[in-house]
Amino acid sequence: MLQLKFTDPASQKTEMMVIPVCEDTDIVDDPAVTTTVDQVRKLKEFKGAGSDKIVLYSPPQFHTARVLFIGLGEAGKVEPETLRALAGRAVKHGIKSKLTQMTVVVPSSENIHLEPKVILEAMLEGACLANHRFDQYRKEKDSKSLKRIQFCVKPRIGRRFRNLPGRVAATCGGTILARNWVNIPSNDKKPAEFARTIMRLAKKQRLKSKLMGKKELQQNKFGAILAVAAGSQAAPAMLILDHHPQGAKQIVALIGKGVTFDSGGLNLKSSTSLNLMKSDMAGAAAVAATMLTVARQQSNLRVVGFMPLVENMLSATATRPGDIIRSYSGKTVEIGNTDAEGRLILADAISYAVQKYRPQVLIDIATLTGACVMALGEGMAGVFSDDDELAQTIIQSGDKTHERCWRMPLPEDYKKLLKSELADINNMPKSRWGGAITAALFLSEFVSKTRWAHIDIAGPAYRKKGNDYCGPGATGFGVRLLCDFLGRI
Repeated sequence: MLQLKFTDPASQKTEMMVIPVCEDTDIVDDPAVTTTVDQVRKLKEFKGAGSDKIVLYSPPQFHTARVLFIGLGEAGKVEPETLRALAGRAVKHGIKSKLTQMTVVVPSSENIHLEPKVILEAMLEGACLANHRFDQYRKEKDSKSLKRIQFCVKPRIGRRFRNLPGRVAATCGGTILARNWVNIPSNDKKPAEFARTIMRLAKKQRLKSKLMGKKELQQNKFGAILAVAAGSQAAPAMLILDHHPQGAKQIVALIGKGVTFDSGGLNLKSSTSLNLMKSDMAGAAAVAATMLTVARQQSNLRVVGFMPLVENMLSATATRPGDIIRSYSGKTVEIGNTDAEGRLILADAISYAVQKYRPQVLIDIATLTGACVMALGEGMAGVFSDDDELAQTIIQSGDKTHERCWRMPLPEDYKKLLKSELADINNMPKSRWGGAITAALFLSEFVSKTRWAHIDIAGPAYRKKGNDYCGPGATGFGVRLLCDFLGRI
C-alpha cells in the first residue's frame, strides 16, 4: 500500500497529487511544483497556513486530474506531528473523493530543518493510520480505503530508506489491529473468544502462545483474576505470547489489562460510562498487537506478552465490597470497590510474570483510572515508575510517536491510603484524591525488584471525536509507543 517513487512530481501519473505548502518559504525543491505553488498563493483563500487546503483540477504542469495543496504554516514550526497530520488529512480527502490511489510530494529536509527519515516516517505513518475504516458492522459502506499511497522522493532518499515503508506499515498495521479489537462490541469479544482470535494471528507469526482457561487459573490460584470474573457467565482467561529469538538474553514483559466489558460489578458504573466499557481491554489489545508486530519485524529481543482477560459483571455470584481475596502472589486483598478491578487482574499477571519469567524489564499498560484522565486529559498517558531511566525512555518514545506520556509521582507516604485493617492491602484508597497514583502504588506491591513502569492510557485509548489520522473510537494508543521503546533498549 505504501510506496516510494523516485520520479519528479510533474511526470507522475496519479489520481491526485498532494503538495505541502508553507506560508513563508518553498519546501519542495522542484521547478514545476514551485511555479504552481506561486500561482496558488495568489489566490485569496490559500496562503499556506495550517488550516488552508485547495484543489486545482488538471493543472498544465502535471499529469494528474487534481492537485491538492495543504498548508503547513510557518516552516520553522513544522514538527513530525504536523507532517503526520498533513498526510492524514490528504488521505481522508482522497477517501472522501472516492479515489483509489494518490501521490504525496515529500518536502525537502533543508527547508524545514528535520532529518529526511523523520519527515518521511511521519508522513508514512499519518497516511497509513488515516487509511483505516472500521465498518464491519455496517451494511452500507459509505467509503473505501485507498489501495495505494505513493510518496515522491529524490532517488538518493528513496534508496536510503527503501525499507522504511514496510516497517511503518507493519507498526501502523498493529495500531489498526488494536483499534479494530477495541471497537468490536463486547458481545463479540468474550474473553476466551478474544484470546482465540489473537492466537490464530500469533500462529501465523510463529509466536509461541499459552492460554490458561478458568480451570487452570483455579489450579494455579489466580485469585484476583477469578474474583473479578466471578459475576460473569463468560469464563476468564490468561493469554501469554512469547517472542523468543535464538540467543536473546534480555526478557521484556508486557502486560495489558483485558476487561472485555466493565460494568463496575456491584459498584455499578453510571449509564453515561457503560456504553464505552467495551474499550476497557485497550491495554491487552495494545500488547497483543505489539507482540504480533515484534514477531513480524523479527526483533532480536525476547518479549513476552501477558493478557489477563475477564468480564466484570454483577450477579448473585459476583465479588462483593468487603470480600477478602488471595492473589496469585499470596497477598490478601480487601475489596473496597468492585470497580477497581483492573489493578486486581494486573496484579495477578504481574506476579506470575515476575515469578515464572524473571524479566529484566516489565511494563504494564491499562485503561486504569478516570483520575488520570482528569489529570492529563484525553491526549496524554500517565507514566509511573521509580526507575528514572526507564520512565525517560518511555517518554522519549512517546515524544517520537506522538503517543505522549507524562511522568507522574509515586510518593511512598501515599501507600498508607491503601492500608487494610483486615488484609494485606485494599484495592481502594481511603481518599478519593490522587486515584491514578494510588492505583499505580497498588501495582507496585506486586513487582518485587523488577524494573517496572505502569502506563495509564485511560485518556488517549478511546475518543468520541477523531483527529487527522484517526477516526472516532479506538486510537490504538500504545502500539507505536511500545514498538519504539523496544527498539531503544
